[in-house]
Amino acid sequence: MKLKLAAIDIGSNAIRLQVSTVLELNKKILFKKLEYVRFPLRLGHDVFASNRISKASIEKFKKLMKAYKLLLELYEVDDYMFCATSAMRDSENGKILAKQVMEELGIKINIIDGRLEAELINKAIASYLHNETYLHIDVGGGSTELNLFVKGKKINSRSFNIGSVRVLEHHDSPEVWDSMKKWVKDYVKKEFGKVTAVGTGGNISKIFELAKKKPGQALSFKKVKETKRMIESHTLEQRIYELQMNPDRADVIIPASDIYMKVMEWAKAKSILVPDVGLKDGILLHLLEKNTKHKKIEFKHSRF
Repeated sequence: MKLKLAAIDIGSNAIRLQVSTVLELNKKILFKKLEYVRFPLRLGHDVFASNRISKASIEKFKKLMKAYKLLLELYEVDDYMFCATSAMRDSENGKILAKQVMEELGIKINIIDGRLEAELINKAIASYLHNETYLHIDVGGGSTELNLFVKGKKINSRSFNIGSVRVLEHHDSPEVWDSMKKWVKDYVKKEFGKVTAVGTGGNISKIFELAKKKPGQALSFKKVKETKRMIESHTLEQRIYELQMNPDRADVIIPASDIYMKVMEWAKAKSILVPDVGLKDGILLHLLEKNTKHKKIEFKHSRF
């Protein structure tokens, strides 16, 4: 019987569930996607304004957790993991909500810090990195994780409370921007040589798609800038209907692109790689390592 695993990423802008079957093909481990659901519940809207998740959002959240639990049961998954990031960890009532979900539905929600969030995403991007210098930029709705890799080893990382929803709704602060700039300037040193950015997150994936690049190709800083200008020239309605964006992507994509571009500029990175992976993929790898003898797996998507 093949192993079935599920990852649930409770972000600040949306909540994603992915169910995958683990396959072994030519001695390589593959994940075949069975189900993917992305529900646009923007917890960050409440939390970054009032530090609390609202009653209306709590009601929707519990219904969604119930629906996800039913999907896990229907697919008969062998193991799963729910991870909540910036919005829930910054909210006054996030832990209370997680406790209620545990008592009412039997679902354990892991409210993870920025360090663990970065570690899980790093698992997913590891197979895309070579023996060079990379600055990994992961922009979420509420936070941005930066990870510096030199000669295949992670030498530094930091999480900052700057994200697409925070910036869109003006809940970012100049101090945090200055802190992020200083971190990049202090740790991305000249002696490390040429720096290539690695971008993860739904917004950079959409920019990559709109730039019409092929998988594996790098996106130049200039092309990121051009694509951002093209998106800006469209109204929100045009972004949804002509550029095929989800409504909750259409409004945050510009502030997100600003974060990627600023970090690239500070690091003097002239191009960015965009592997189509994120936190959910890191969670799947973590679950695979937990449930099998595999301690290190090259992450690959099944194409069939």
